[in-house]
Amino acid sequence: MFTRRSFVALGAMTGLVACARPNAGPVPRAIAAPVSPIYPPLPDFYGEITGEPYPIPAIPEGSLAPEYWRQEVVNPWPNYARGTIVVDPDAAILHFVQSREKATRYGVGVGAAGFAWEGTARLQFTRKWPRWKVPASMIERQPKLEPYSVANGGMDPGPGNPLGARALYLFQNGVDTLYRIHGDAAPQELGKAVSSGCIRMLNQDAIDLYDRSVHGASVIVLPSMKPSGLSPLY
Repeated sequence: MFTRRSFVALGAMTGLVACARPNAGPVPRAIAAPVSPIYPPLPDFYGEITGEPYPIPAIPEGSLAPEYWRQEVVNPWPNYARGTIVVDPDAAILHFVQSREKATRYGVGVGAAGFAWEGTARLQFTRKWPRWKVPASMIERQPKLEPYSVANGGMDPGPGNPLGARALYLFQNGVDTLYRIHGDAAPQELGKAVSSGCIRMLNQDAIDLYDRSVHGASVIVLPSMKPSGLSPLY
């Protein structure tokens, strides 16, 4: 039975509840932004290259992980002849065999064509600042590239040409494989599966490989199981 005193007390409690902050549920946690890795200073050979027909800017500091730097390593294939190039698309690594003991390793970006071809080819020829002659199969998929077809003479060399400063052309049994190792990769492409192209290198590395390359040498492209080890870039 309510008395006047209990009624007043109950009213006061009700007022306190009404003024209390409603239960807002769990407070969301703040999600910290991912921390960008801090890389050591780049070697000097990734600086600006002068003396070329077209500008080759320096690779920006902090943009390239050390595992993709050009470096001399123990030769994983000591039985291969000097000049042999071995491409591992899944690892996004290219080796140039210097001797039984040593090889030069480069990080690369792998385009769709880089996963589509495998085997042993011959380094048929190399080109400085090559023209890009778009294959008919690519023009079928991207008609806007028709102006750069073989019949039309291809794209002029220089900035904007996706082959970059150097290109190595691979043939098999005298037939062009349409497989290329070429420059014009951006640092963020190395170690990534990119949308198109074959094997992309930084222009600095493509020039270095061009200078080392041996005409007629074997180029071995390892089979790609799946680009699962590579994160897609675009």
